[in-house]
Amino acid sequence: MRRGSLAGAAMAALLLAAAPAALADTLVDNVRGVTIGKAGEVERFNALLFDQVGVIQRVIREGEKKPRPRKDYQYRVDGKGRVMLPGMIDTHAHVMGIGFGALSLDLSETRSLAEALALIGKFAAEHPERPWIIGRGWNQEAWKLGRFPTAAELDAVTGDRPVWLERVDGHAGWANSAALKAASVTAATKDPAGGSIDRGTDGAPLGVLVDTAMELVAKRLPAPRAEDRDLAFATAQRLLFERGVTAVADMGTTIEDWQTYRRAGDANRLYVRIMAYAAGTDQMTLIGGPGPSPWLYQDRLRLNGVKLYLDGALGSRGAWLKAPYADAPTTRGLPQLSETQLGNMMSRAAMDGFQIAVHAIGDRANAALVDTIIDLSKTYKGDRRWRIEHAQIIDPADFEKVARSGAIASMQPVHQTSDRIMAEARLGPDRLAGAYPWKSLKSAGVRLAFGSDAPVERPDPWEGLASAISRQGADNQPPGGWQPQERLPPVEALAAYTADAAFAGFAEERFGRLAPGMRADFVLVDIDPLTANPAQLRAAKISETWIGGGLVWSADKAVQTITDSKR
Repeated sequence: MRRGSLAGAAMAALLLAAAPAALADTLVDNVRGVTIGKAGEVERFNALLFDQVGVIQRVIREGEKKPRPRKDYQYRVDGKGRVMLPGMIDTHAHVMGIGFGALSLDLSETRSLAEALALIGKFAAEHPERPWIIGRGWNQEAWKLGRFPTAAELDAVTGDRPVWLERVDGHAGWANSAALKAASVTAATKDPAGGSIDRGTDGAPLGVLVDTAMELVAKRLPAPRAEDRDLAFATAQRLLFERGVTAVADMGTTIEDWQTYRRAGDANRLYVRIMAYAAGTDQMTLIGGPGPSPWLYQDRLRLNGVKLYLDGALGSRGAWLKAPYADAPTTRGLPQLSETQLGNMMSRAAMDGFQIAVHAIGDRANAALVDTIIDLSKTYKGDRRWRIEHAQIIDPADFEKVARSGAIASMQPVHQTSDRIMAEARLGPDRLAGAYPWKSLKSAGVRLAFGSDAPVERPDPWEGLASAISRQGADNQPPGGWQPQERLPPVEALAAYTADAAFAGFAEERFGRLAPGMRADFVLVDIDPLTANPAQLRAAKISETWIGGGLVWSADKAVQTITDSKR
């Protein structure tokens, strides 16, 4: 990260564009309002009144008497006929990863190894002051490489400066020879449990480390300073607001992340609402102590629970499958925990009231997790809201069991459009019926909550909505949609990004809908997601993003707060 005053000036500039100021009762009218009702129904309105602390007082529908100026409200905002929606909620993201990813080397748009190496070499030459070159986003599948990249290929463009680049899914890392040497990774290094080192025929490491093996190099990286973290968080907030995201479930919060959010809150620079899930039980105890935290900073921060990993990712063949990989028949993936270990860790968190979110991608991992939830539910009663993070590949025979468990499926629609070709290769044709099964789970009675897994994907709910209703990418492929029986109707997709997303984080009485008593978190946008086609959704123009009755982002570069609005 940059040092000294430059970082401070950059952070100040970012925060200048996100300074909410709800000072008095405010009417926002001349809007085409759409929200999901408490029972899941669509509600429409044309004006909204919120008070000086940013809590909605009235939702005014067509034909209803409007509040009176000066008596019922002091300020008026003209919505100019735009669509008003609840602020979008990203139910699975890595907030600090979004910020750091934007400030480091990004390989996510590269389409060949040669293109990636050219970009890496250019970045290294432009940043001679950095002791390590750090980045992310590479994808050997998008490169059509047919193998992992190697340290030798990195060496050719980086020399003897260590390099560490995470794969797009965050479940593999690519190191050059200097980084492998710094981490003492050699032919004699054993694969850790739940991880693997890509090796040559002689056993020597080739440069890519998968899942838990990544820690061998990652622990050698220079730690970011507090001011680096503050800049990354300010960057992440801006990127979220640009796409209308007002709340996020932060999956894998560390004590350093938590302290960053607390510093922002103490300085009145925490605007996005964060539902935090600690990175394992040790971090859970370190942050929360005896239990989940209360809501802090006017419902802007809470430690809800803990994030656990049961398996890896499909792209790096770490997802735990019931049958061997179609394109690698010697492996069924890399389970991170045994079922006994999973049960013990979940029980440890549940006994203190923490909500539990478990990463499970393969069908074997999902089956094991659901069995564990059903078993633990006999001991831990009450409203637990167990969460399955990703739920990408599920045996259709297990759909009913997922519903019976009461688990929430926290899924990422864009993963399907990004992964479909790779998923076909990994699974073969016989297992595709259980791949990214949004509609099947919903029909079985499972509540869905949608997110992005940013920075794995862009934190863009509009692209997610388009994927959810079409099962097609931005290129309109494949014709008719991939496994089109899993398409969702627009109202169910919107609910998964708003009302149901808030429910997944125990926040349904605070935000996620536009109704009296809820926080005035909303976006003004040019399209109605219930009638827009996928292309229109992807091209959605966010005019303004508001949190707690304060304007935090505007497409107009001259950002105005509500105190600038005309009465």
